[in-house]
Amino acid sequence: MKICDPILLIEDDPLDIMTLQRGFRDINAKNPISVCYNGEEALDFLSQPSNPTPALIISDLHMPRMNGLEFLKIVKSSPEWCKIPVVILTTSQEDEDRLTGFQLSVAGYFVKPFKYINFVEKLQIIYQYWCLNEVSSFIT
Repeated sequence: MKICDPILLIEDDPLDIMTLQRGFRDINAKNPISVCYNGEEALDFLSQPSNPTPALIISDLHMPRMNGLEFLKIVKSSPEWCKIPVVILTTSQEDEDRLTGFQLSVAGYFVKPFKYINFVEKLQIIYQYWCLNEVSSFIT
């Protein structure tokens, strides 16, 4: 991923959205970030040709209308979206959620820490990994 590559954030909690946006600023990430509030809205976003294809999707699990696992199932079964890496960033520590996520080809599963400094550390690790990763050249 390059610093100009877009990121799609799927999160329904306004406080978590602000925390993620602040975290990206604090780690000096310059990527454009689009926000959708649930999986259904994210599918609509991805379907619009005028919207950029994200190089990375960061999704919560527990959201109204369509949760993160339902979204992941649809994205990973789609020939046009299946190559986009999806990272789950959630409060759920349920083994069943983790297992289902990895069965659906999630690229990573991270539990949101309570302290902001720990949150930023995780966000930086996620971001640095995807900046080093060469997968964005395969996403169309």
